[in-house]
Amino acid sequence: MIVHQSVMPEEVLANLVPPETGGLFIDTTVGEGGHAEAFLQRYPTLSLIGLDADASILDVARERLSPYAERTRLVKAWFGAFLAAWDTPPAVDLILMDLGISRYHYEASGRGFSFDRDETLDMRLGADLPVTAADLVNDSDPADLADILFRFGEEGNARAIVSRIVREREKVPITSASRLAAIVAGAVPAQFRHRRTHPATRTFQALRIAVNRELEQLETGLAEAVRILAPSGRIGVITFHSLEDRIVKHFFREKSRECTCPPEWPICQCGGKAALRLVTGKPLTASEGEVSRNPASRSAKLRVAEKPRVAPSGASAAEVDA
Repeated sequence: MIVHQSVMPEEVLANLVPPETGGLFIDTTVGEGGHAEAFLQRYPTLSLIGLDADASILDVARERLSPYAERTRLVKAWFGAFLAAWDTPPAVDLILMDLGISRYHYEASGRGFSFDRDETLDMRLGADLPVTAADLVNDSDPADLADILFRFGEEGNARAIVSRIVREREKVPITSASRLAAIVAGAVPAQFRHRRTHPATRTFQALRIAVNRELEQLETGLAEAVRILAPSGRIGVITFHSLEDRIVKHFFREKSRECTCPPEWPICQCGGKAALRLVTGKPLTASEGEVSRNPASRSAKLRVAEKPRVAPSGASAAEVDA
């Protein structure tokens, strides 16, 4: 069984602490169950709801978490939709969003997440999604495809890459991850081919985000998480690239303001109560020791916020550092 190394487990545990007894924890991206297992081990009265859109990886989590089956409920669901449908008690004490892609997906899913595998170019995290990465690569208008690579991958060579993709797909449809990676590597300038990261990294990231609508999922999930959190409940979000982190940073900053009315309104209409209190002003990052053991943690950032029990004095937006 492939075992994914969850990032920053001690930092997560230190900043997401349940009530002394009981407590409900939602792991919105349970994956192989690493973070969930750590919480269930440390807090013997904590209950877990683990979500994932991928039925196959839930089977891995179910086996790993079997010693805690009486306190665990695993649900196949997109977390934004699940949280939006949460309309009955109890309120939730802890919510964790680990936005990384599991090692399982790269090494065992067979869906083309990895550059160096001759796998079908799929990239769907849930089989219920209608569009695959191959659909986007082969059927998209060139301008739209370049926009996807630029917006979701921040790929500066998007036009050159798409130009090469269009030429190649006219010969034979691009259906494998390894072929796409080779096309991208051949399209970028020579100086980009010998860096630490593969030249197709940003392209693959962009396609995965677009296929799974990850940023929309995150925005919905954050808003719904604040709604269902119990007073003094906490939310932690682990991001792995700037697009995700920017959304979380701005969301936490806005929700920690005393007044969220538009600046042109002469009188406050929102009541001046912050919806969140910042727990981490600057994001937490993995230690050097963890990065050496688990290189995937290098780009991870953890931000944590708490739903106040009473209206706090507030946290300045400046506390949310870049």
